[in-house]
Amino acid sequence: MLTRRQLRVKVMQCIYAITQTKDDSLEKQEKFLRVSIENTYTLYLLMLCLLREIHSMAVHRLQMDSKKYLASDTDQFPDKEKFVQNKLLRQLVENPALDEELKRRKIRGWYLNEDYVRIIFKEILKHDLYLKYMIKRGRSFGEDKNLVIDLFREVIAPNDKLYEFFEDDKLTWVDDIPLVNTFIVKQLNAVKEDSPQKYFLPRLLKDEEDMDFARKLLSKTLLQNKALEEEIQGKTPNWDKDRIAEIDAILLKMAICELLNFSSIPERVSINEYLEIAKEYSTPKSSIFINGILDKLVKEYKAEGKLKKSGRGLL
Repeated sequence: MLTRRQLRVKVMQCIYAITQTKDDSLEKQEKFLRVSIENTYTLYLLMLCLLREIHSMAVHRLQMDSKKYLASDTDQFPDKEKFVQNKLLRQLVENPALDEELKRRKIRGWYLNEDYVRIIFKEILKHDLYLKYMIKRGRSFGEDKNLVIDLFREVIAPNDKLYEFFEDDKLTWVDDIPLVNTFIVKQLNAVKEDSPQKYFLPRLLKDEEDMDFARKLLSKTLLQNKALEEEIQGKTPNWDKDRIAEIDAILLKMAICELLNFSSIPERVSINEYLEIAKEYSTPKSSIFINGILDKLVKEYKAEGKLKKSGRGLL
């Protein structure tokens, strides 16, 4: 789920937190990094729970309508149960593996925040996507899947109230929301009618090597902070660290640290990664500024024999 670039962003956030709190405890920052990474998966599971809760509300609504003697909105549909019988939603609802993972992580879903589910559900009921789906006769997995994907894109992901809830709950989720939403759409697009229960429980990281990379990048950047500042100072005329954007300074230190300490990662890969992060998280001119300094440093390191790259990252 998380790529190396997203792990670099997590490390950047940890280092930025230190500059704001003045707490230079490496142990605390490593814990913050682990929690931040794990919370990305929690957000993913909460979004799946949201789909399950929407289905639960639909079931409850259908049951209430069946007890009414007067006409209800569902009477216009040829198959009132079509939405609650949606095969993709049922894959999520009738999923013991997902149940077990939620229990293991002590995630109670939207138990205390049903108002947000209700807001989404009401929007779905009046949306053209839902109405066209319910009016059309017949059922198929493809149609069911397309509806869930379209509703997620058009109703759930763009909802401002939902965004505000996540933003208030955990600060790092602000950056995780687009990532998780994109990943969920990808997962939903690829799911099949016979996909195993654990399909919806992908690995958070590709392997333990990715976690080691993030930990090592964080610790080495923090521990080598003074030396990294001196590297930047030597390549910046009229150096004044107070005038350089904080994010730029952090990204430069991380990039230099990666160039010198991660031999299996080609220098161009490292540079490109930090330029892309700068474009998203810093000023409009940051990527040009960072690229200029890193280019100078790479040439210098190569001439001095400091830049030693080897291993499968060069293949």
